[in-house]
Amino acid sequence: MRGTKFVRTRAIVAIVTAFLFVAAACGGDEESVSEAQRSTGPIKIWYSNNPEEIEWGKQVVNAWNKEHPDEEVTGQEIPAGETSEEVIAAAITAGNTPCLVFNTAPAAVPQFDRAGGLVNLAEFEDGVSYIEERSGDRAAQYGYPEGEYNQMPWKANPVMIFYNKDLFKKAGLDPENPPLATYDEFLAASQALVDKGGVQAAIWPAPSSEFFQSWFDFYPMFIAQTGSGQLVEDGQAQFNNEDGVAVAEFWRQMYEEGLAQQETYNGDAFADQKSAMATVGPWAIAVYGEDIDWGVSPVPTQDGIAPEETYTFSDEKSIGMYTSCENQGTAWEFLKYATSEENDGLFLEISGQMPMRTDIIGTYSEYFEKNPEYEVFAEQAERTVEVPMVSGSIEMWQEFRNAYSASVIFREEDIQPAFDSAAETINGLVEEGS
Repeated sequence: MRGTKFVRTRAIVAIVTAFLFVAAACGGDEESVSEAQRSTGPIKIWYSNNPEEIEWGKQVVNAWNKEHPDEEVTGQEIPAGETSEEVIAAAITAGNTPCLVFNTAPAAVPQFDRAGGLVNLAEFEDGVSYIEERSGDRAAQYGYPEGEYNQMPWKANPVMIFYNKDLFKKAGLDPENPPLATYDEFLAASQALVDKGGVQAAIWPAPSSEFFQSWFDFYPMFIAQTGSGQLVEDGQAQFNNEDGVAVAEFWRQMYEEGLAQQETYNGDAFADQKSAMATVGPWAIAVYGEDIDWGVSPVPTQDGIAPEETYTFSDEKSIGMYTSCENQGTAWEFLKYATSEENDGLFLEISGQMPMRTDIIGTYSEYFEKNPEYEVFAEQAERTVEVPMVSGSIEMWQEFRNAYSASVIFREEDIQPAFDSAAETINGLVEEGS
């Protein structure tokens, strides 16, 4: 069955890539784009299909429409599909994307851009200043070296370790100061949880082969271990170095000793208390908070570092403006309206997710006074790293996932040669797209 999943995921990537190359032939010229950027009028937007974001989207759209009757916004949740990336890619090919998608994955941005599907927001007079003033230094991770921004960094769900305090107590572990900072501590705690805590796995990340699964097992720990490094930097893969192999060896030992499971769990292993830990973002508080006495810890590193120095994966979603939009002037003004301090605060209040803006805690101090449990995620949100902005990003991540699955989860290959081979392939993909 695992081989079938590999083939199926490769097929999905191939389909998405084919959509993007076909769409590339349909991009508009600079004159038509500039005219669109000056145009105002009705626009359509898509937002995510989770209930909290739908509620937020409806409130923001309704408030805008009351103030701008001649620039009406029609919002809907993103249409159903295998993935959001496939849905957006198909819409780019068909030329019927909405003006804005509030669910644009940074990993897909280079492909969408290459297909001519995205508007460069830096071309708006205040585009660069608005993005960089709102998001601060982190904004650079979402642009190109040439100064282009083909996405607006919007919201982050910094990945941390969520744990069940009752199961930690049962295993004889301190639930208030869990021994999870180093790999050795994490392994020892995991063994105690399986031996005494009554769980099948200490932690149960998805062992399936989809390209994005590495964002929730390997990548957060790689970022923490390297001190904020990315999978690819300066056109070269970094994961086959000492730090990357150390992270992989940690996870391989977790699987080898049965502390993480090779089988996909049909449900939510953490909610069902089949596992004692999970890698999650702040959304987990609303999902698990009433049913589980939980705690949260930074992801571990080999030798342990202070929480306030630990970086992790952002699990960010951006806002993309798409070139089929005729009234891009309105789209830009609505994008700024939706990401204003007031509406970012509304988003935080409704969803518990972190707007990608500077000084979240200071800006929304009243919210965090009422909801102190979210503060640890807000602090972590200041130290996040994104996926690399490189061409062929999805295919790159799939190559990495295949090597990781074979060498770490299923232990069919040795880590170093598997990673070296994947690095060589990925370097070629990056060079080909540059």
